[in-house]
Amino acid sequence: MALKFKRSSANHTQSTSHDAGDPDLIIQAEGVVKTYQTGAQQITALKGVDFSVARGEMVAVMGPSGCGKTTLLNCLSGLDDVTSGRIWLEGQDLARMKDRTRTDYRARRMGFIFQVYNLLPVLSAVENVELPLLVAGVRPNEARRKSLEALDTVDLADWAKHRPAELSGGQRQRVTIARSLVNDPALVWADEPTGALDSKTATEIIDLMQALNRSQGLTFVLVTHDPGVGARCDRIVRMRDGEIDHSADAQKSVTVEEIAGPANVAAD
Repeated sequence: MALKFKRSSANHTQSTSHDAGDPDLIIQAEGVVKTYQTGAQQITALKGVDFSVARGEMVAVMGPSGCGKTTLLNCLSGLDDVTSGRIWLEGQDLARMKDRTRTDYRARRMGFIFQVYNLLPVLSAVENVELPLLVAGVRPNEARRKSLEALDTVDLADWAKHRPAELSGGQRQRVTIARSLVNDPALVWADEPTGALDSKTATEIIDLMQALNRSQGLTFVLVTHDPGVGARCDRIVRMRDGEIDHSADAQKSVTVEEIAGPANVAAD
């Protein structure tokens, strides 16, 4: 597998305020609460979550359906606002960013991989990958060059002109991975990245993500039900009922699941 996608060596400015997060942590969250109002009912999806990830880590967030895994990912990435608590990304306070600044930061420094591929069917693989760059104002020639380079990284250079309908499920997920890499991010979020794949293809996708993590120091945070995926990560964070589960039983259950091997379970 070719791994030619080069990481940027540019320095990125971090917050210098007195309450800046730990610069050694790419993600730092303290006391994160997320409450939803549904009619007359109030639902607290996250209950004071503390969470941190070091640069270059590959972390799996696991737990039963409805425990808050995807909500946590959405809040940490700035896709959703928190009710209370603090989140720092690369030392910068997410809450202090204006909406436009947060959107720009997400476009420049983050990549996203989802269970549903979110590829436009009328566009080729390379056009799907380059679309975020074009939206961000990158010149077409430069966007095409970077997109082809990203596809080469995921071993799809020969499929660049094919549309999603002409690709297998695994190939489509590789296109989404290429799209997540094309802006040279510091951090990639993945929500059930293997949930729609068979076990063989799922293993190949995790092989690819692990290779990118190890060769480029790319940070991954994965939400997954699959214990086989969790076992491939550096660390498993277990959630239950909107909280991080620190109990000995939770740690034991992870070990048992790892021994049991991969299982395909429906996503949150």
